[in-house]
This record gives sequence, structure tokens and C-alpha cells, in this order.
Amino acid sequence: METVAAGEGGTGRIEIRGLRAFGHHGVLASEQARGQDFVVDVWLDVDLAAAAASDDLGETVDYGALATDLAEAVAATRFDLIEALAGHLAERCLAESRVERVRVRVAKPDAPVRVALDEVAVELERASRR
Repeated sequence: METVAAGEGGTGRIEIRGLRAFGHHGVLASEQARGQDFVVDVWLDVDLAAAAASDDLGETVDYGALATDLAEAVAATRFDLIEALAGHLAERCLAESRVERVRVRVAKPDAPVRVALDEVAVELERASRR
């Protein structure tokens, strides 16, 4: 059986979808005081070759720990714009040394707008500077 060394075509994707966390983000004073649920999706581009070959959690991103960190970041910070929240979460993901690129989507299902809609969301991508 031939194994693929890390960095030799092993790039894959880890996805965390539908992470729900309560936070106090928004421009309106009522949003900041009352808070609301946010839904976060992240896509992490990671070299998965070593983890696929070794079956060792130490060779990949611990998505359970990262999900907990992201939920805590939504709760512990305060931004006016969900764009800023998404940028903050992207930087948290990129702090993981194995993450090469990240795409973050932050949705606000209860956005205070005057028309009926399912959600308002922003999505951004960032690449590692390493």
C-alpha cells in the first residue's frame, strides 16, 4: 500500500456546518442588549494526507475543539457587523497551523429587517500567511 506524504496532494476539506451560537452582534442597541442566535459554517482547506495515512488526530484539525472555540468566540465578542464577526472567526480558524485556507459564513436568522426573509448572511475567505 502506497502512502502519500503530507504536502503531496493530500489537501482536503473539513467542514463544520450549522454551528449555532448566541451572541450580541448588531448595529442596533436592541440587538446588542437582547442578543440573538447566529449560524456559522466553516470550510477548512487542510492537508489531510498524514491523518488519512496514520488515523491520528494529532495529524489534523480537531474540529470538535475548533467548533467549541468558534461558539465561545461568538458569545464572548461583540461586533456591529457580521462581516467583522466572520473575519474574527476566520482568523481563529487560521490560528490552527494546519489550516491553509478558510471560508466562513455567518448567518443571522433573526435580522431586524422590515421584510420577510429566511436569513441575512455574509461569507468570506482567507488564506494562511505562512
